[in-house]
Amino acid sequence: MGRTDTFILPHCAVHNSAMSNLPPIVKAEPVYLTAAFYKFVDWPDFADRKAPLLTFCEAHHVKGLILLAREGINSTIAGAPDDVRAVLAYLKQDPQLSDLQHKESFSIKPPFYRMKVRLKKEIVTMGVPGISPIHMAGTYVKPEQWNALISDPNVVLIDTRNDYEVEIGTFAGAVNPQIKSFSELPSWVAQAAALQARAGLKPKVAMFCTGGIRCEKSTALMRAQGFDEVFHLEGGILKYLEQVPPNESMWQGECFVFDERVSVGHGLQPGPHQLCRCCREPLQEGAMDSPWYEAGVSCPRCHAQTSETQKNSARERQRQWVLAKSRDQAHIGPTQKSNRVAALLPLNAPVLYSFRRCPYAMRARLALLASGMHCELREVALAQKPASLLQASAKATVPVLVLPDRVIDESLDIMLWALSQSDPQKWCLSEPAQHTQALQWVAQCDGDFKFNLDRYKYPGRYDLPDGLSNRTAGAQFLTKLNVQLEKTGFLLDACWRWADAAIAPFVRQFASTDLAWFEAQNWPALHAWLKGFEESAEFAVVMHKYKIWHPGQTQAVFPNGSENQAD
Repeated sequence: MGRTDTFILPHCAVHNSAMSNLPPIVKAEPVYLTAAFYKFVDWPDFADRKAPLLTFCEAHHVKGLILLAREGINSTIAGAPDDVRAVLAYLKQDPQLSDLQHKESFSIKPPFYRMKVRLKKEIVTMGVPGISPIHMAGTYVKPEQWNALISDPNVVLIDTRNDYEVEIGTFAGAVNPQIKSFSELPSWVAQAAALQARAGLKPKVAMFCTGGIRCEKSTALMRAQGFDEVFHLEGGILKYLEQVPPNESMWQGECFVFDERVSVGHGLQPGPHQLCRCCREPLQEGAMDSPWYEAGVSCPRCHAQTSETQKNSARERQRQWVLAKSRDQAHIGPTQKSNRVAALLPLNAPVLYSFRRCPYAMRARLALLASGMHCELREVALAQKPASLLQASAKATVPVLVLPDRVIDESLDIMLWALSQSDPQKWCLSEPAQHTQALQWVAQCDGDFKFNLDRYKYPGRYDLPDGLSNRTAGAQFLTKLNVQLEKTGFLLDACWRWADAAIAPFVRQFASTDLAWFEAQNWPALHAWLKGFEESAEFAVVMHKYKIWHPGQTQAVFPNGSENQAD
């Protein structure tokens, strides 16, 4: 985990006479919180959620598996309690997940070694088109009411889980469909004798699964096939074991879970089962005594299903794992292989269309950086502007900031908006006179100075033999800047403010047109001011290179994004 350390005293042989002199042993408290959750929602943009969600989990050292599909989310994650709850809070920012429910349990050992976010066609695979739990699921039954329901002799109780799950525990009297995967359940339902009509009426059906998600779909399937009275255990077996006392329970055995705990019992305490690393199923009783059992390689259930080449590969993996464990090193647990963003994007984050060298876009990035705000950055090729930029702004000139409720397509407006959200570096001043002075400086920069800058730098665009006369005209503004900077060090006072950030990119562009000429001018304060800007950490961040953005590619985050950086 990296944040939470559990110290366990080594097991030592101590003479009985010395025992009374030892301090009492403090039992290590569980430090890993496991949260299981799912929800069926309509998510047309589910694929766009993968990268920021994975990054958020990894930044909080949370591990586990999250499945995303058009129909919703399905997950079990684990980590330090505060980190897991941070991920849950992040997910609940989405209005469709604001009421997301989860089940909690604690353990001393980490339940997962990796963090994965995967895109799926279904968050639980049934393979029957048109089955929508959002509209067709059965009636929820709370854990405290479950016993009464399944005690009714007219109710057919069905365990919807796989056969190896049922093998280690189930409810008394439950029908076991003997399926290898959930996708086999529809075929079983179609021919199951227990579900045949009685006296012309279909029976009442109660269904259950580990966390409730498979029952959402299975009860929707039953209703689609004409079963009117269909019930399922709210929160699944896990919620039942969490809430129902053992002396009142109708559960028999342990509940298989898809993590390193393997199984849990009442109170969601980890059970005694171990996992076969080959087939990922719980070891049957006596399996470790079988000649077909080999740690990390095979068990009696799967020995015949793998080749000798596969077994040799597993043996090497097991050898490396044992070696790493003996050295107290982590062998399992590399981060999910993907192009990940290096900063965190909240849901509905702003989208900034930008061009690295454009001084207008540069000033916008500077203000966003100063505000501490993260946004998705889309680097634009000016000769091939993307359709989404043209749709967002009729001007279609960078920068353009797309917010959930509006679009800002003027660089100065982007700066002032960002700083109105947050201004930790105090770029803005409360004195109205100073704000007016700042606006006047920027107006001169964006007016006459920018006019002359363009013609000095690109005379051919304007049918000019050269831009020397415009250089002379632009130098008048730079002389005024130098005079002001000699007085205060910066444009407004002794600190760098938003006006400095708004003007410096344009002065830099003017200087770079003929650097030798610029450095030869008697502008010492201006030279020092510009040098300080170009050597600053902020300048390095805003000038980070990104690949040109195209629809469908992974998000790039500003600031500090490594995603889509240029080769």
